[in-house]
Amino acid sequence: MLSTCTAKLESYSSDQSTSPPVIHMPRAFNAAHDLLERNILAGRSKKIAYIDDAGRYTYEDLMTRANQSGNALRALGLKMEDRVMLIQSDTIDFPAVFLGAIKVGVVPIAVNTLLTPDDYDFMMEDSRAKVLIVTSSLLEKLSKAISNSKHLEHIIVSGEEVPQYQHLQSLQSEAHRDCDPAVTSCDDTCFWLYSSGSTGTPKGTLHVHSSLAYTAELYAKPVLGIRETDVVFSAAKLFFAYGLGNGLTFPLSVGATTVLMSERPTPESVFKRLIEHKPTIFYGVPTLFGAMLASDQLPSRDEVSIRVATSAGEALPAEIGNRWTSHFGSEILDGIGSTEMLHIFLSNRPGDLRYGSTGKPVPGYEIRLVDEDGHSVPVGELGELQIKGPSAANLYWNQRQKSRETFCGEWTRAGDKYSVDSGGFYTYGGRSDDMLKVSGLYVSPFEVEGVLVSHAAILEAAVVGDEDEDRLTKPRAYVVLVDSTLGSLELVKELKEYVKSKLAPFKYPRWIEFVGELPKTATGKIQRFKLRQKAKIEQ
Repeated sequence: MLSTCTAKLESYSSDQSTSPPVIHMPRAFNAAHDLLERNILAGRSKKIAYIDDAGRYTYEDLMTRANQSGNALRALGLKMEDRVMLIQSDTIDFPAVFLGAIKVGVVPIAVNTLLTPDDYDFMMEDSRAKVLIVTSSLLEKLSKAISNSKHLEHIIVSGEEVPQYQHLQSLQSEAHRDCDPAVTSCDDTCFWLYSSGSTGTPKGTLHVHSSLAYTAELYAKPVLGIRETDVVFSAAKLFFAYGLGNGLTFPLSVGATTVLMSERPTPESVFKRLIEHKPTIFYGVPTLFGAMLASDQLPSRDEVSIRVATSAGEALPAEIGNRWTSHFGSEILDGIGSTEMLHIFLSNRPGDLRYGSTGKPVPGYEIRLVDEDGHSVPVGELGELQIKGPSAANLYWNQRQKSRETFCGEWTRAGDKYSVDSGGFYTYGGRSDDMLKVSGLYVSPFEVEGVLVSHAAILEAAVVGDEDEDRLTKPRAYVVLVDSTLGSLELVKELKEYVKSKLAPFKYPRWIEFVGELPKTATGKIQRFKLRQKAKIEQ
């Protein structure tokens, strides 16, 4: 008999010395059955669960579509632990198929829709998925992966029908509306996500059934404060760990309503949803927040209903946070999560926020900062961020050495440098492999970037290390201007002096290059390894 997860938050506090929340996780547990069933049992059958570009769907509609999706996969011959790759736009089809697969014990692999044909070819073979479910508009990019695959047995297209492939909506309509859930354990593999590749080749990251529930009970409810009456909208797509929690796990855990958007999250497309659907929770990334605030179409405070916003993907510059709150009156809760930890484990809180920091540990998670020898660093000094928490992934698929390097017993290495102050606030210092040592002293790229973007002329900035004529490492900055016509040698000199006026002189960028855009992953993370490669080519 499957059970639902229950959580009892006792003595909740951001202080790690207090008792962590008590989560009662049954051994026999199916994450999809839990998220769907709890809303039907709570009497929300007729409440709107999702709004996408085509329509509105109740919790009863969602349950039916998920059940039909699961039954359709069973009818195709898929068994428990078989894998199905989802390359889906953000429509009702994503949660229906994702939850339907999980409910019958099939393992969905949610994949970025913005990748290259070579990426899909790699992931298809790496995962050995038996079924591909793809949005019709994305099918063309999958032709190489489909033709090369040695494991695919079925190709299912959602949206427009394609003659040579099976059609998702047809399969759903032919399937039974009721579906008995697979009796899975809380430790069974539930789904995969591929890492975003900010430092190189993506890695298949395996998560278990209990992880979805833990992120909702430990972060979404006590920190974010999500509730049934909320309408949520995430610019981060559902195939990301961040977006999956934002737009699926969290709202379904409390019976909220979610707005989905298929198109790319530009300031204009986001403004349209903020004004039309009045979401009370908005999830973004620093790059998007900055672009929104710089737009001449920025809506007024009275045109939107944002109660709280969140940011992840990269550290949020204080300047952007302050400008957002000044304009909209709401706070951005900057936090850090990862594909490996599934969602945010370190975050600012409503009313307990310090822009420029990433906040304090989420209840139920422990944080430690260590030096190169594994020893704890003193307050105020940079150390490698490591996390202990119940939502950590099991491993990387077929990446034994990388799994050992990242998952160290109960602790997971984040690959980030952080410092913590006497008040318990953690401040980002850059990726572990992005830290610069200039004149024998460590320089945080993010610290320099934060100063640069506070200058009125700069929209975005990224700092990497480069060698001078003596082969000594110095900071090099790539900046995107608010107005690209303003780039000049005079501005370069002005920016260097500006950084010197704000930071220790040795931290200023020795070279500043104006660029039209910065290379990023689809989550908005700056791919500094590409900028380092660019710097080497230009030497």
